[in-house]
Formats: sequence, structure tokens, C-alpha cells
Amino acid sequence: MPLEIKISKKLVNYEKALNLLTKRVDLLKKSKGKELIWILEHPLTFTAGIRSKNEEVLDKNIEIIKTNRGGKITLHNPGQKIVYFALNLNKRKKDIRNLVKQIENSIIEFLENFKIKSHADRNNVGIWVKGKKIAAIGIRVTNWIAYHGCSINISNSLDPYKKIIPCGLNNSDVTSVANETKVKSVNINQLLKKIFIKNLKNI
Repeated sequence: MPLEIKISKKLVNYEKALNLLTKRVDLLKKSKGKELIWILEHPLTFTAGIRSKNEEVLDKNIEIIKTNRGGKITLHNPGQKIVYFALNLNKRKKDIRNLVKQIENSIIEFLENFKIKSHADRNNVGIWVKGKKIAAIGIRVTNWIAYHGCSINISNSLDPYKKIIPCGLNNSDVTSVANETKVKSVNINQLLKKIFIKNLKNI
């Protein structure tokens, strides 16, 4: 099935991105349009997944955007890479666990380029480095169309995590590529594109 790769170099408003993603999902439900991989960054935004709870918001002054993705409360901010998907599993394997596994494998492979050893945890969704979470995954599937995606902390400020209980974790349990290594990659967007295209062929 045709696949569109979209890379946004400027920050993209969260709600604008979600609107575009939803429209793509609607087209795929009708067997129209292309599947999508979209690499971008958001301005500072706090979002709540379907498993979130009010007590996970520590700073009551922040705005929380509710979303239909899986997971709890998290944040997006500049320096954090987002990889969104809109994939038609009707034309692939109808295996959600395999989809999550390929996303996990892609993030782990990406981090290896920075000499960072990471791993997935079946009990705590996401990718972990030395007991700290470096990447979050939130997927929704409707009519076998899978969308939303993952976020990877690259060089973003981790201070805003103090305003929430991110993904049910303590604030000290979050890290980033910049915190873990001094190794730099030449072109992060192109590296993410290459790795995700390769691994998503396995779904």
C-alpha cells in the first residue's frame, strides 16, 4: 500500500497534527489515501491518554489536552521527536502486539546509533535506559487502522515533567538522549525515517 513520509521541520501544533492524523485515518477506513509516517516536534503540550487520572496532574494551572490514544499523561516539547503513524492493518498483519514490537525495535535501534543500550518492558510500555523512560508509545486501533505513535526524548527540557506524573512514573524516572550520551547523530529525521520504514515492513 502507498506510504507517505512526512517530515516537519517547524514545530507543529498538537491539535492541528491530531486533526490531520484523524482525517488520514478516515480516508484509510474507506480504502482511500496513503498510509502515513510523520516525524515532527510539538511546542510544549501536555496530553492525557484514555488511562489518565486527574491526580496525575501536579500543577493544576497547566492545560491538559485529552486524546483517544492509549496511555496516561505525558508531555511533548521542542527537542522531543514524535513519530506518528496511520497504518492500515487490514492490508498488513492484524497483530497489534507485533506493531508495538516493531515500534519498540525501531526506537531501540535508533538509540544504538548514540551508543545507548535500551530495552522494552512488557509491564511498562515504552523504552527504558537504566531504569529511566526515554521513549513513550501510545497507539489506538479502530477498524484495524492503527494511529498515533511514539515520542523520543532527544534534547528536550525534562523540567516540565515535574508538573505531572508522567505515564504514572516519578519525575526522576525520565531521561533523554542528551542526558545519556555525548554522541551526536548527523541527521536525526533521516535516521528515524530509514529505521521506521525498514521495521514497519514487518507488520
